[in-house]
Amino acid sequence: MKYDPINNQLFIKNRAKFTAQMKPKSIAVFNSNDIFTTGADSTLPFEQHRDIFYLSGIDQEESILLLFPDAIDPKHREILFVTETNKHIAIWYGAKYSKEEASKVSGIKTVYWLQEFDKVFYDLMTEADTIYFNTNEHYRQAEELESREDRFIKMCKAKYPAHKWEKSNQILQGLRGVKEPEELEIIQHACDITEKGLRRILPFVKPGIMEYEIEAEYMHEFLRNRSDGMAYTPIIASGYSACVLHYIENNKECKDGDMLLMDVGSKYANYSSDMTRTIPVNGRFSDRQKAVYNAVLRVKKAATKMLAPGVLWAEYQAEVGKLMQSELLGLGLLDKADIQNEDPNWPAYKKYFMHGTSHHMGLDTHDYGALKTPMKANMVFTVEPGIYIPEENMGIRIEDDVVVQKNGEPFNLMRNIPIEVEEIEDLMNS
Repeated sequence: MKYDPINNQLFIKNRAKFTAQMKPKSIAVFNSNDIFTTGADSTLPFEQHRDIFYLSGIDQEESILLLFPDAIDPKHREILFVTETNKHIAIWYGAKYSKEEASKVSGIKTVYWLQEFDKVFYDLMTEADTIYFNTNEHYRQAEELESREDRFIKMCKAKYPAHKWEKSNQILQGLRGVKEPEELEIIQHACDITEKGLRRILPFVKPGIMEYEIEAEYMHEFLRNRSDGMAYTPIIASGYSACVLHYIENNKECKDGDMLLMDVGSKYANYSSDMTRTIPVNGRFSDRQKAVYNAVLRVKKAATKMLAPGVLWAEYQAEVGKLMQSELLGLGLLDKADIQNEDPNWPAYKKYFMHGTSHHMGLDTHDYGALKTPMKANMVFTVEPGIYIPEENMGIRIEDDVVVQKNGEPFNLMRNIPIEVEEIEDLMNS
């Protein structure tokens, strides 16, 4: 891992919060992600399953975390299982965790080699009534491949049919949405690296440059600051491409007079940042570009102030829609007839602003977190309104990451990242 070690007190706290909500005589198991092949002997870079990382800090494949608060033997109330390292693995791939290292990273005293899992698990299941399965229930989940978790669940249902089962996700949705101070520090660090990336590219962008060259500049700056790389596939979209919400080809020439939308964020210690900035390719906003940009910026600033404990996400989205409607009327993109004749299920403003304003952000870019219950302090949300005008070859989105505060306005983790028209122009022409 490139990132600095994380104090294991974070993972100790996270486990304590989780186990406090487990039913009596229950076991919860969390598996690492698989390593996926690209064919022949090549594999994709390993990405740890965020739930086992959240609860243990273990960032290694073929690891298992077992939590059993009511285990008869106290040493079996928290157990890590990791791959046994050896000289061959150390020479060819680099040494894996020793038992001592895994214990230091996680704060878990009992560490076994992975090959001992079946025997230990069988013994503990004789003491348990319930097993918690870690299913993926994110509201945007798009899981198509069978995971290690899926295979584990199949095995348990076949081998232990008399046990009851529960879902760990219902607990994790509530826990992961509210960040600990240590998590906020890590997310802030990821945001600070993203800021360095933007400041690197602002004087770099000129007419004739290719979108992928800009992507490369971001990656260069991220990696030299010990980032894990991109938090998600970046969008570097010039001209009409900015009207394609999930444009990721990043293969077109940036032309004089076009706007350039960049949705990009660094990842640090598995925590994401998520930034969008839209800039003029030639370094100067036209009057029309400035008008649309400032309309989006006004909505973003007003929407940010709405995020507070007790606010319902759905109601917040509706209020932001009203703000955007007013701005679109002012820009001449909508008129009163459009509003009067709109479909209540698809308001008129959605012709130019068709996506949501905010999502949870943290270990995943679209992080776990409650959306149907009131917001809480220390939740981290993006704020990302946009206006997309295909007929003008222009899409503008502006996005920051903010922390809901117990008292007062949300804290902007991207407060130092250039955002005002004059600041962007100055930096692009410096």
